[in-house]
Amino acid sequence: MKTRREFLHGLNASLGGVAFTGMLAREARGATKEPHFPEAKAKRCIFLYMEGGPSHIDTFDPKPRLRDLHLKEFTREGEEQSAMSSGKRYYVQSPFEFVKAGQSGADMCSLWENLAGVADELCFYRGLQVDSVNHPTANYHVNTGNQFGGDPAVGAWVNHGLGSENEDLPGFVVLPELAYPQGGAANWSNGYLPTSFQGTPLRPKGSPLLDIRPQPGTTLEHQRKNLDFLATLNREHAGRHPGHEELAARMKNYELAYRMQTQVPDIVDLDREPAAVLEKYGIGKEPTDSVGRRCLLARKLVEKGVRFVQLYAGTWDSHDYIAKAHGALIPAVDRPIAALISDLKERGMLKDTLVVWMGEFGRTPDNGIRGGGLAYGRDHNPKAMTVWLAGGGVKAGHTIGATDEIGGEAVECVHHLRDFHVTLLKLLGLDDNRLTYFHAGRFKQLSQFGGEAIADLIA
Repeated sequence: MKTRREFLHGLNASLGGVAFTGMLAREARGATKEPHFPEAKAKRCIFLYMEGGPSHIDTFDPKPRLRDLHLKEFTREGEEQSAMSSGKRYYVQSPFEFVKAGQSGADMCSLWENLAGVADELCFYRGLQVDSVNHPTANYHVNTGNQFGGDPAVGAWVNHGLGSENEDLPGFVVLPELAYPQGGAANWSNGYLPTSFQGTPLRPKGSPLLDIRPQPGTTLEHQRKNLDFLATLNREHAGRHPGHEELAARMKNYELAYRMQTQVPDIVDLDREPAAVLEKYGIGKEPTDSVGRRCLLARKLVEKGVRFVQLYAGTWDSHDYIAKAHGALIPAVDRPIAALISDLKERGMLKDTLVVWMGEFGRTPDNGIRGGGLAYGRDHNPKAMTVWLAGGGVKAGHTIGATDEIGGEAVECVHHLRDFHVTLLKLLGLDDNRLTYFHAGRFKQLSQFGGEAIADLIA
């Protein structure tokens, strides 16, 4: 009895090859697919990635005990994950004051002046743990489930599982800073999935995509004729090489690039936005302009049907001078992110848009001996961190899980990253055990080897 693959190969080699190639092209365009869990509320996701490892102790997880231990020296020995967290150490209290925000009484550093206004929309989670203590591998781990890169990013899996809501735009868009995160573009790779599922980065300055507008003297009609001719050649090539999945994806990318020329320029033109909207996001002033522009662009992209938007805001790696570093970073993202949450809600989109805020790990309650005064900072900590979620079926106005009294390790509702990945997929209506792809002799999935959804986070 023939396998499905053998049957399809035979079909493609037959007189029905041209029709089958057309079917492949339609499939590659990424039409909307039915979710595994129809009751899921989230239809799309905005993933706010704070690269560098924001300190939970200085943002959303206050630790008064550190006031008593501040600058107390000790020596850490034993099974530590890196040299930076061993040897002679001293405890570090937070330089920031904390407040209770919203009716939920969410813990927030007082610098979150605007985010405090939407505190009751957020679900804080303090039980997450990851494996890697180094930035590149930790970035890969959070973004792909694999510390060594090469696997599909979360956005690629979502794009693969749900398809596109707008065939004229990529299903997975990345909004990086001028400097890419550690690990580079592999953080939003399609991995072993077809290339049509990879993240499409939009540049923060200048033209968002190179060659997004036709060359002088080239009309859309000329481009259409060129693409039609190329499609004819591709169909002939597909007939000679049955089962060539990369070809179908390549055909989609050519077509998508053509269609994007009519959509992307209008979306990224923020000058057309009302002055009140630009003011709300902090656009046109420092330090909020850069993140503000990308947060507004993220809202516009999901509004136009992009499934997964990932926004990067970096330099949270505060080994020293944490008061100065985090003290500048929080105000730069506070207003834009709060505006994004409230904007989505005002437009009736928050209920079916999942927003995620996290970095690659948390930070330690202590530091190595580097000096005193304003030099206090923190090292990398994979055992404790705070993430928050909003919209899309999460438990708004709740704080789930806890870390120990000094913030060194998660102790309540503790889950590994694979469970968090499974949870994100479930909120979007996808079953990690069914969202698989056959590669290298086995069916692979985002969680690598399975996991469980964190029920406490789901409303």
